[in-house]
Amino acid sequence: MTEIVRSSAVGAAPEGLLPGGEPAPPWLFRRSATLDAWDVASLVLLAVLGALVLATFRDYGITNDEWVQQRYGELILDYYRSGLSDRSLFSFDNLYLYGGLFDVVATLLHKVSSLDLFALRHLLSAACGVAGIGGAIATARLVAGPRAGLLAGLALAVCGFWYGAMFHHTKDVPLGAAMAGALYFLIRLARDCPAPRWRHLIGFGVLTGCALGIKVLALLLLCYLPAAIALNVSGAVTRRDAAILFGHSLLSVVPALLIAYAIMLVAWPWSALAPLNPIRGLFSFGEFHYAIRTVLDGQVYQMATVPRWYVPTYLLIKTPLLILLGAGLALALLARPGLLPSPRRRRETSIVAMAALFPVACEVVAHGPAFSGMRHFIFVLPPLAMLAGIGLDHALRLASRIGATFAATAFAVIVAALTWNGSLLVRLHPYEYLFYNPLVGGLQGASRRYVMDYWFTIMPEAVSRLERYIARTDPPEARGRVYTVALCGPRDTFLHNQPPNLRWAQDWETADFFIAATHMNCDQDINAKVAVTIERLGVPIGYVKDQRAHARSAAPP
Repeated sequence: MTEIVRSSAVGAAPEGLLPGGEPAPPWLFRRSATLDAWDVASLVLLAVLGALVLATFRDYGITNDEWVQQRYGELILDYYRSGLSDRSLFSFDNLYLYGGLFDVVATLLHKVSSLDLFALRHLLSAACGVAGIGGAIATARLVAGPRAGLLAGLALAVCGFWYGAMFHHTKDVPLGAAMAGALYFLIRLARDCPAPRWRHLIGFGVLTGCALGIKVLALLLLCYLPAAIALNVSGAVTRRDAAILFGHSLLSVVPALLIAYAIMLVAWPWSALAPLNPIRGLFSFGEFHYAIRTVLDGQVYQMATVPRWYVPTYLLIKTPLLILLGAGLALALLARPGLLPSPRRRRETSIVAMAALFPVACEVVAHGPAFSGMRHFIFVLPPLAMLAGIGLDHALRLASRIGATFAATAFAVIVAALTWNGSLLVRLHPYEYLFYNPLVGGLQGASRRYVMDYWFTIMPEAVSRLERYIARTDPPEARGRVYTVALCGPRDTFLHNQPPNLRWAQDWETADFFIAATHMNCDQDINAKVAVTIERLGVPIGYVKDQRAHARSAAPP
């Protein structure tokens, strides 16, 4: 089904027919927005994900970053309530370098919600994650059709690092979701330049502003914008015409940039103090040199000394193979002119590829600091999933040309791969973000060699199972005794839900119990009887150790 629309891109290739059967001119064709079976399946996917979020958002532990991020949101509100006179937020560690949009929204919602603050944050972050999957569906659908959209959504939904992180990475996942949505509107407005529709300008401006109101890395969208416009005017007859069209197109998107700028200023107060502060904030991230350790293939590094291949390696081993395969197919299509069905699809696939690869290339070239695996590059997962949807959809098109049986077999292989990834996430729950693919031997191969539970999200399960252990092993005369617990991790997470019979202890040696994740071999700092082993897929990811006998002998009289 086709519909007649105004010109969407200079030099676009015909993709349909007019009602009379004549070939449609390049500027008349646009894919219909009518839903088909693939679209219905995509909507069902989003509904299922929403139901899963509502059923499980309380299962996820609190991360150590959430405490300071929440406080930062409260300080931003204090700043505005005081008429900009309370400037405490500008001296609150380095949080002023970040936008506080998510934290402000969470703080405001908590005032009218009965949910626990951190449960609310996890629900809100997970909703952003599902929206990011919706953004991947919409963008891949826009570029390559409804089936590509569904494949992109499914690929991102079973990506453990996206699905697991979307409950507690409350900066990185909302950033990725906003950038995925902005990419959709970017492609939309680039099609119509130099006269983009207002709804696309507003959509791009709002989502870009939201992304900038979370993290300054969203400035990358301003790099993608001229590239997308340049690709869409590249078919102009002469260079002069192309330059004029490019200039007019840039002027036409100024309203979107003003909307984004206004949202950024409100959500990120420090950016409003000086015009160049956003640029200063971007460069400041490349100068972070904290005493934070990380690990790559068993080798421990400081965050400032990681090798250039640190982020690409984690991207390769933590992304499902199906996404890597599909994205690789899409990139191969770009490398061979004529393989994609139209110049427009080639241009728009190039924009998606830029969003997926350019940030990683910048990290490699600039050799910036990094830690916690690919945590700070979660935002490249949605465009990678978009590429995967585009590549897998094209593979199915080619398979259908060979024969129905071959096409059915190819589709069955894709479904099997998605199902296998999904089953792994079920078994990892609620630690889906620990997913590693077979390139490194899965979770077992990654254990002790790569980052594991760096957020210490095992805490709720560790405390709950420790309580059961005490109830099972304590003699009747010891009932009600209060025990001390040392942690190789942040104490605030423990204190938030501290049972009455457990008390945090600063001294590891004299504490009755010791809780540690296996990340960075933290569990090996204390040698004591193992009381509880927290494991997934047969791999220990955390321990509770009982050192009461040693602690009592070591305690001062």
